[in-house]
Amino acid sequence: MRIALDATYSIGDELSGVGVYSNHILRGLASLHPDAEFAFCYRPHRFLRSFRAALPTNARRRLLLDQAPFIEADVFHGLNQRLPGRRMRRAVSTFHDLFVLTGDYSTPEFRARFAQQARNAAARSDLLIAVSEFTASQVEALLHVERSRLRVVPHGVNAPAAAPDDNARENLVLHVGAIQHRKNVARLVEAFERLPPDWKLVLAGSTGYGAAEILDRIARSPARGRIEVMGYVSRELLERLYAKARIFAFPSLDEGFGMPLLDAMAWGAPAIASKRSAMPEVAGGAAFLVDPEDTDAIAQALRILAANEDVRKGLAETGRKRAAHFSWRSAAEQTWAVYKELVL
Repeated sequence: MRIALDATYSIGDELSGVGVYSNHILRGLASLHPDAEFAFCYRPHRFLRSFRAALPTNARRRLLLDQAPFIEADVFHGLNQRLPGRRMRRAVSTFHDLFVLTGDYSTPEFRARFAQQARNAAARSDLLIAVSEFTASQVEALLHVERSRLRVVPHGVNAPAAAPDDNARENLVLHVGAIQHRKNVARLVEAFERLPPDWKLVLAGSTGYGAAEILDRIARSPARGRIEVMGYVSRELLERLYAKARIFAFPSLDEGFGMPLLDAMAWGAPAIASKRSAMPEVAGGAAFLVDPEDTDAIAQALRILAANEDVRKGLAETGRKRAAHFSWRSAAEQTWAVYKELVL
């Protein structure tokens, strides 16, 4: 089988969740199917930079242009709800989320471009992969895609090789994700201010839409000296933070999946998450769920976990068990099964 994939989003110094997903799917498929032929396709702004990364032996690098003659392949897979302009023999696209269409989380220009690309991919894909049942329901309702064309393939998890030493954890509340309106960081900061003064809040992630207002709120916080804004962090540093945190807080307003939540649970960090969008589905009962628009509820959850070691241990145990149900190998295997539906 010959598979072409849009590998554009796998390239960069500060990979988003889509970039992490792209890398795992690209490498996972090539490893699992050494006899298959893969074309890793990069749009012009990432093509030259892609030469810094070695490719699997059964993969070739290709330039991806919207209207140019396309690489011959049995299936083309758009890894980020986007397809090139030229018609392909068979097409699959992965949909991660549609929050741009449902909330004020981006500029009008980005919203218009995103909507056009998503609608185009939804209409032209033979099959669509959604990363959660929640996202699948949104694709069905908002883009009018027949359920028969939708397949749910959850993300995997970056689990530790060995369980971290929980005795080495610190009074640290960790949030992983961009500082932006959708991630609800301002409410988290307000809720954190109610914790005892021996607790620290660490915000790991780049800046996004609405960051200036949030950073101003942090600067004015009475707990400013206990809040560390780290920016984007390496995978190695992020894993150390997961291992150190006594509480992981992820009160996002909207997630198509929420990889940081799953990663935190795999690392044994007791998690607080929103009881909306995909997060209850991902958490599977293994996180403390709150209304993300209720600052009092977020603060109460923080106080409960901060004060109660038994509750933390219980969530850590159930979180690890829940995360064990997810793997990137399984995600690659299920993705290959989607291709086989179209080809065999």
